[in-house]
Amino acid sequence: MAQASVESVVLETTAAEPPVSVSPAVPIQIEKVKGKKRFIQSLQRMSSSPSLAKLGRTPSSNYRTGGRASASCISLSSGSASYASYGNSLASELSIGYSTAPTSAATTPGIPFPSFDEKIARSRYLGSVPVPDFRTTTRIVEEEDYFSIPVQKAAQRSKSSFNFWKDLPSELAMDILSYLDPREVVRCSAVSKQWHSRCFDGQLWSILDTSDFYRDIPANALINIVTSAGPFVRDLNLRGCVQLREQWYEKGLSGACSNLENFSLEGCRIEKTAIHCFLSQNQKLVDINLSGLAGATNSAMKVIAENCPKLERLNVSWCNNVDTRGLRKVVEACPNLRDLRAGEVHGWDDVDFMQILFERNSLERLILMNCDSLNDESLAVLMEGQDSEMDYLTGRRIAPARKLKHLDLTRCRGIGFRGLEKCVDRLPEMAGLQLNKCHGITDDVLTSMLNGMPKLTHLDLEELTELSNAVLQSLAVAPCAKGLRHITISYCENLGDAGMLPILKNCTNLESLDMDNTRVSDLSLAEAAAMVRARTARTTQPKQKPAVGLRLAAYDCQNVTWTGIREVLSRNAEVIRKTVKPEQSSNPNDTTAASASPQPQTVRTYPTKIIQLKCFYNYQPTVEEHTKRVLRADFSAATRLERKWAEFMIAQEEAGASGAGARRRRRRAREAQMMHADEEDGGANGGGAGVGGGRRRRARSGGCTVM
Repeated sequence: MAQASVESVVLETTAAEPPVSVSPAVPIQIEKVKGKKRFIQSLQRMSSSPSLAKLGRTPSSNYRTGGRASASCISLSSGSASYASYGNSLASELSIGYSTAPTSAATTPGIPFPSFDEKIARSRYLGSVPVPDFRTTTRIVEEEDYFSIPVQKAAQRSKSSFNFWKDLPSELAMDILSYLDPREVVRCSAVSKQWHSRCFDGQLWSILDTSDFYRDIPANALINIVTSAGPFVRDLNLRGCVQLREQWYEKGLSGACSNLENFSLEGCRIEKTAIHCFLSQNQKLVDINLSGLAGATNSAMKVIAENCPKLERLNVSWCNNVDTRGLRKVVEACPNLRDLRAGEVHGWDDVDFMQILFERNSLERLILMNCDSLNDESLAVLMEGQDSEMDYLTGRRIAPARKLKHLDLTRCRGIGFRGLEKCVDRLPEMAGLQLNKCHGITDDVLTSMLNGMPKLTHLDLEELTELSNAVLQSLAVAPCAKGLRHITISYCENLGDAGMLPILKNCTNLESLDMDNTRVSDLSLAEAAAMVRARTARTTQPKQKPAVGLRLAAYDCQNVTWTGIREVLSRNAEVIRKTVKPEQSSNPNDTTAASASPQPQTVRTYPTKIIQLKCFYNYQPTVEEHTKRVLRADFSAATRLERKWAEFMIAQEEAGASGAGARRRRRRAREAQMMHADEEDGGANGGGAGVGGGRRRRARSGGCTVM
């Protein structure tokens, strides 16, 4: 063999050496190649092996060995020179040249490397590079597998067990649970025993109002809440809890609460013994609501009088088993009673009971709706007493003014103008007056009453058909005109624009106006829109959402048309462009400001208050959609809707000129002509020289009775 491969030399050397105490190795099975492949393989191994540095060859004349070295590929054209140059470059300690693997063709040009500056190039001692031992490189020592080596894990710190909810202070836990709805709190109680104890803690249920979720909470959960939080509950509202009908005595429910201050059982199905148990155990009650309970009787009023001396508000409306005999005990035993609501309670014609109310003079709110037993005599005793001193100059009794602030006499059919005359100048603190459906009230009496109520804010005069526009005209100049917030004149068929226009001009603080089923027209709607626009400030922020400033009800008004409704919609979405001149500089030394005249700027202003209108049912969907767009500050969309609606209404009216609308107009014109002809005939027959006198009248038939 002329040239022996490096692998054969290494294998022979390894076989000749005596065995050393090394770990047994497994020889690599090398595939033997012949011919050209063997020659090319030997060249590749020789070029990549650092053992060539040991071969002493003469340097080639084609490569430089000193100074700044250069590197290139080993050419196959001159084998001995290339190998010598390669070996010398590896043996040189200052060489910085690079070498590449030889190519397979003799004509392959070398790859030129850029020369490096002396300042950048650095020397590298190749002698320090360890030469690998081929005896170990050709064998793979039997060692342990990588994945079988045990990994030494770092010692992890033992985490202390921390229970957030358990270690949390109870005060913070109660504060967190207070943000949940009662239904969510009941659901959270099923998590664990600890959650159950905290969810039913009395500190969380100091105020228990079931009016919003009484249909969604089961009876057992409601009983658990009341019994567990009983001593802590201050306000208990069980309105509408019909699921407790037969469970008032289970688990001590009726006797669980003992510190109640506000108590409401409106709409519950409860027996009178359970009511008595609740009332007898809570001596701090201030507000009691027993409205609509059949179990509330005069005996319950007796229990209240004996056990609730701090009572201030009592509601026994629609309690058919309660009358003024039971209320008399409460009034006598509770000196702090200020609010008495006894709608549809019998016995208000008792003059002695009215005398007690007159002497106490502590009531601020008296609700007597649907009390047919109330008459003029008992109302007069309530206002001026029974045996008061008489003033001979005025013919009225001398009595202190009443402290009443709210009086509701709705549907008290026994009240007339004689009883209301006793209320004139007796109610200076009156803020709310309701006289709905009290027939027999005249303009003079009501005008005198309103002039003596300077603090009046709410006035309900619904379905008083005897009233005229004079009442509204006097109300517009009354002392309470600027303070009025709510006016109801619905179904007052004699009231129209003559009385409503002064109200809208003077009562500029109105927030609610109900004038449905009256004779008002589009003029009142336009005046209401102008009033709201004049009293509210406008903003320059286009994204600021406006609020409702006036709630106006004008449905079933025959004189209100779509043009008046369009006026309200147009004012609600009105965007005003205003030209504003910028302020000039006050510094006299500022020559630039004096030379340059300020240019006016155009500013857009947007409404902050609008009118919420309730009108004819055919127009109401459009009005509601327009109001929604305005309330979300989309004024361009609202203006577009109002314009399209107006175009539709105009087109509809024009289309009716040749259709059914034309026939109706012709029929009405014919009826008017016939009536005019009848008047002319009457004048002619009476001997007067009328316009149609002596002319022959066209014969008219009655027409078909079916059509």
